[in-house]
Amino acid sequence: MAGASWEAVIGLETHVQLGTASKIFSSASTTFGDDPNTHIDPVVCGLPGTLPVLNQKVLEYAVKAAMALNLKVAEHSKFDRKQYFYPDLPKNYQISQYDEPIAEDGWIEVEVAEKGKDTYTKTIGIERLHMEEDAGKLVHAGSDRLSGSSHSLVDYNRAGVALAEIVSKPDLRTGREAAEYASEIRRIMRYLGVSDGNMQEGSLRCDVNISVRRGPDAPFGTKVEIKNMNSFSAIQKAIDYEIQRQIKAYEAGEPVVQETRLWDEGKQLTRSMRSKEGASDYRYFPDPDLGPIEVSAEQRQAWLAELPELPAVKRHRYADSLGLSIYDARVLTDERPMAEYFEAAVAAGGDPKSVANWLSGDIAAHVNAHRLSYSTLPLRPEQLAELVQLIDAGTISGKIAKEILPDLLASGGSARAMVEAKGLGLISDPAAITQVVEELLAAHPAEVEAFRGGKTKLQGFFVGQLMKQTGGRVDPKLANAILSQKLKG
Repeated sequence: MAGASWEAVIGLETHVQLGTASKIFSSASTTFGDDPNTHIDPVVCGLPGTLPVLNQKVLEYAVKAAMALNLKVAEHSKFDRKQYFYPDLPKNYQISQYDEPIAEDGWIEVEVAEKGKDTYTKTIGIERLHMEEDAGKLVHAGSDRLSGSSHSLVDYNRAGVALAEIVSKPDLRTGREAAEYASEIRRIMRYLGVSDGNMQEGSLRCDVNISVRRGPDAPFGTKVEIKNMNSFSAIQKAIDYEIQRQIKAYEAGEPVVQETRLWDEGKQLTRSMRSKEGASDYRYFPDPDLGPIEVSAEQRQAWLAELPELPAVKRHRYADSLGLSIYDARVLTDERPMAEYFEAAVAAGGDPKSVANWLSGDIAAHVNAHRLSYSTLPLRPEQLAELVQLIDAGTISGKIAKEILPDLLASGGSARAMVEAKGLGLISDPAAITQVVEELLAAHPAEVEAFRGGKTKLQGFFVGQLMKQTGGRVDPKLANAILSQKLKG
């Protein structure tokens, strides 16, 4: 197979919008979706006489994010000016962090599920996390890009919005690994409450750096950056495409140039955007208007104590202590509100596996279809626990539980009270079940004779008839035992 000996080397730069009400260096609003250029002020535009002031909530969120990614938080760091000239940058420079970022040298653990392969766990190193301000947004009239547009407009509402840029080490090797890594970063940020991670609104954006080389011991190849990916699926597809593009170029004797490329979702390919700048092109220097950033050991410890249990820790705990499968643990911990709902239902006495099945199945489908929140769902965790207990005790069947679930989801309330009010409890009196079975056999003599003649699959027919006559309310184990005994004579 062409390219079988090649290895991809991939790193991600993930830009996370920190969810503060105001911008990183000014009091301008960060509200999304308002009219263009309504959230700007003299500081954002860098007008003469204005001075930026660091938003303390941005610092808190950045430090908490760094701690959750196992990064070492610096006691002292600083801001720098990154010079470049582009219409979406009102000051003609971006305030960022260059050689002294807020945090360095961390890692996260990701679980990678490759199609047709066993799921495996991989540790991905993180080079650094630094704070910076976002740029504005260019709107190209008549096209989704500059080429083909009649003119371009600029909206500075995003300019000055606080970002945490998280730079991975080049530890990723496939598109799937990169997608899982980006997904885990988003999951952690949402658990922390420092970002909503909404990729459609630009709250989380990823740039990919990718090269290929002849095996793991060969030197790195020429690095290419890919932008314009607004989903984890796009990240995976763009990387997989780019790996093959670079391999084919090398094998054809063609050069791979250092450049920035865009992912074209419609055509499912990457295309050249511009040559890639180096750090020297940006002419970094310390920002003279912003003093050094200092985070004391006491402050770091206080913020560390406020961190929640993170998704990877929850996944391990659910599998090791509650006996859930890796798949169930992944589903339940994907969003913090769902995990909290699950834990509350288990704490109320629900069997973990049964609660997981209901929560990840019918309840999740209802929540997603109606765009509901687990925190305001009428069916409270303790009520789900009661429903599960009724099934486990044999008071109702799973079929009956599914019948009453829509009412419980709509209005909540006691599952036991609803079962009693509707007379839906299981028939578990052997004498009553025997009477129904005998009447059923008497009504189908031909089928009974055929069963006794060797067509034992007809037992399924009788089970179905029994359930139909009792409205599914008969105790299935007891009914099967009595039916089997009567059929055999």
